[in-house]
Amino acid sequence: MLALLIAFFSQLLIISNGISTSQFFLQQINSENKYLTKEEHWFNQTLDHFSPYDHRTFGQRYYEFLDHFRIPDGPIFLKICGESACSGIPNDYLSVLAKKFGASVVSLEHRYYGKSTPFKSLTTGNLKYLSSKQALFDLAAFRNFYQESLNVKLNRSNIENPWFFFGTSYSGALSAWFRLKFPHLTCGSLASSAVVQAVYSFSEFDKQVGESAGPECKTTLQEITKLVEARLASNPKDVKSLFGADELRNDGDFLYFVADAAVTAFQYGSPDKLCIPLLEAKKSGADLVNAYATYVKDYYVKTFGVSVKTYNQENLKNTVVNGDTSDRLWWFQVCTEVAYFQVAPMNDSIRSSKVDTRYHLDLCRNVFGAGIYPDVDATNLYYGGTKIAGSKIVFTNGSQDPWRHASKQTSSPELPSYIISCHNCGHGTDMRGCPQSPLVPEGDAKNCSSPDAVRRVREKIVEHIDLWLSQCQVSGRSSM
Repeated sequence: MLALLIAFFSQLLIISNGISTSQFFLQQINSENKYLTKEEHWFNQTLDHFSPYDHRTFGQRYYEFLDHFRIPDGPIFLKICGESACSGIPNDYLSVLAKKFGASVVSLEHRYYGKSTPFKSLTTGNLKYLSSKQALFDLAAFRNFYQESLNVKLNRSNIENPWFFFGTSYSGALSAWFRLKFPHLTCGSLASSAVVQAVYSFSEFDKQVGESAGPECKTTLQEITKLVEARLASNPKDVKSLFGADELRNDGDFLYFVADAAVTAFQYGSPDKLCIPLLEAKKSGADLVNAYATYVKDYYVKTFGVSVKTYNQENLKNTVVNGDTSDRLWWFQVCTEVAYFQVAPMNDSIRSSKVDTRYHLDLCRNVFGAGIYPDVDATNLYYGGTKIAGSKIVFTNGSQDPWRHASKQTSSPELPSYIISCHNCGHGTDMRGCPQSPLVPEGDAKNCSSPDAVRRVREKIVEHIDLWLSQCQVSGRSSM
């Protein structure tokens, strides 16, 4: 039996479109167990799904992991890659689910990101095909291609394995929207921390940061913001140098960087790395700006891995495809479709009031040209926002995550929604465990302040997947 399995897998999915792939047994889990596989495969994708005249294509990267696949009728789990380069299939909680359900896992890189770029230059004109709508059709085309390829290898026709879609954050929104727009192509979707509501002026984001910080840490962060603003007014060069952000000549860019560094601690499940040293500095009478700058440089930049140039509008103008172009690409989607402008609330804000709607609109115009702005009303009209009218989509959010206010947090039988509540439950806790970044193998929840809270929601996820897959199998279709 083992010999037959090896023979099957080694022949599986050799693509006939002229773009070569690697055999299954070349896949390796890397030494740190961060990925199930990093072995690249390629698919010829349509550039413009909405034109009957444009037949151009581009190479789109994808990955597959078949270790747990139950031949021939096991489910296929599609993990959607979002707004960054997709370097493989992460070894998060999805690997546990794949083993439980006997599923293969495939993952498609988002168009334009990573190696899946249609053009050699990322001018604003060339970005016209970068949208969530095009991305959804990419997923539909890839899903059908992969199913047909599997059928060929199994010497069968017109057979559908049950499919289930997964995504976190923006890709969580894509997961929900895919089930909404293509219900015949998936049994259901998991929409983890799914930002389905486009928001023009997202002041609730900053408010949640304050709630997640707690009264003492919030007050300290507000004090730091005022001190930084004062130093910026009197000696901008010195304060930017203190934060290692000399290149941010635009004061708005610098203040955005300063605000985002604090957000990350709550969004990704490491609040104590921020609040404990700041409260200790406050108690001892130490310089709060110096204490915060130390956190920014040592944790946010050095450990977490954020580059200061991410916040530099001059860097965002770079149209050359070399290295990581995700910043420019995501800002284009922000500036055309979803906004999520993280502005300071009118009262009691943590971030500087100078990070306002005008700052964001000026960035969009400066980086991409006149006439570029986010039509959030059209986006929410098309998808429904938090009033999405789909079915068999399970929404999950972490209690401390500021992004949850752009997600669906009310539950219904067809669209169940769960909040995972704990001190360090942030963005994508159901899939990533704690902290949410860097990656915890298999999404282990042992370091969450309440592992039981994570376990309970995961049990609900398993129940929904089990039910919806069984309904597909009974109907003999990929969806119902």
